[in-house]
Amino acid sequence: MKNQFNDFTWEKMLNLFPVRNYNLADYFKILSPDFPDFLTKYLELPVMQRLKGIGLLCGTDWTALYKNRFYYSRFDHSLGVALIVWHFTHDKKQCLAGLFHDLSTPLFSHVADFRKGDALTQSATEEPNAAIIKNDEELCRLLTLDGLTPYQVCDYHIYPVADNEIPQLSADRLEYMFPSGMALEGSWTMDEISRVYNDLAVLKNEEGIDELGFRSTECAELYTYRFCMTGHVLQLNENKLTLSLLAKITNLAIEEGLLTEEDCMKLSEKEAMTRFEEQGSSELQKYYHTFRTMTEILHLEEKPGEEYFAVNVKVKQRYINPLVLCKDGVTRREYDASQKCRSLIDDFLTYNDTPWGAVKLLH
Repeated sequence: MKNQFNDFTWEKMLNLFPVRNYNLADYFKILSPDFPDFLTKYLELPVMQRLKGIGLLCGTDWTALYKNRFYYSRFDHSLGVALIVWHFTHDKKQCLAGLFHDLSTPLFSHVADFRKGDALTQSATEEPNAAIIKNDEELCRLLTLDGLTPYQVCDYHIYPVADNEIPQLSADRLEYMFPSGMALEGSWTMDEISRVYNDLAVLKNEEGIDELGFRSTECAELYTYRFCMTGHVLQLNENKLTLSLLAKITNLAIEEGLLTEEDCMKLSEKEAMTRFEEQGSSELQKYYHTFRTMTEILHLEEKPGEEYFAVNVKVKQRYINPLVLCKDGVTRREYDASQKCRSLIDDFLTYNDTPWGAVKLLH
């Protein structure tokens, strides 16, 4: 049987929806109509402000291959996660754990995982997070004023509404796919986001643990479909090649002394791009200008010659199988509740792009 994702090429995915204007203030208002005022002082911390220079979409804002419709930062994402957690728990410690979960995100986000050979799990950057929180004196002082300890906010994994394992739905997973879909494809309207989001509730999963889920099959189907479609963009060879090429450029810059590992936790993407543009060997410039100007790649069965940058890599598959409260009053996984979603998830998980993605290097 034909895999339904075979029809969704890169060009088709990026042109499925019309150009839309998005107001992020309206988006955040959907996530939490009542803004928790205690967050403001934490948002102003330097460790949070740094995240404004790191894009959610892993450096893809800087290549012509993508047509990202707006820039969305790790700061924006962190705020969004905090607002979702607050909306569903009204618990300060869980809200702040969500806010701080990406403090250790380095330059170009998950490109750092590609640099370290962790494209499949994309979790290599998380380890320093707790240390950053515990070693930030001003952050710890503010926590004390709120009657909290660093231990309570340094690991959002312990709060299942904030985070859990794929394919469950969590605040983190919920949040990053709304703006990813908006920015990459323009696949959400604000009305759709509001309708789907307001259908959510905290349900109990198979282990009796809290998990975000839907109260109607209709909204569950729409969200699962949109999530998997955006996830499809992230498993195409175009995405694999883009992140791998930027990882190559960053590693070369470090080898040549243009960057240090410490710089990857200090510089904004714009500052790094300026260094790549103005400095570096002819080899680095070859990869850098290819990255900036490429508009299409080749999908190949065999590895091409040395005049190409080519990748053959498995990446993390981002999809969900959310809980849904069915009409008979029983909570089920969407995979079991909807034949449409069962087919969608099966096809998503079995889709394979060509073995190789490649782009000819500029000289």
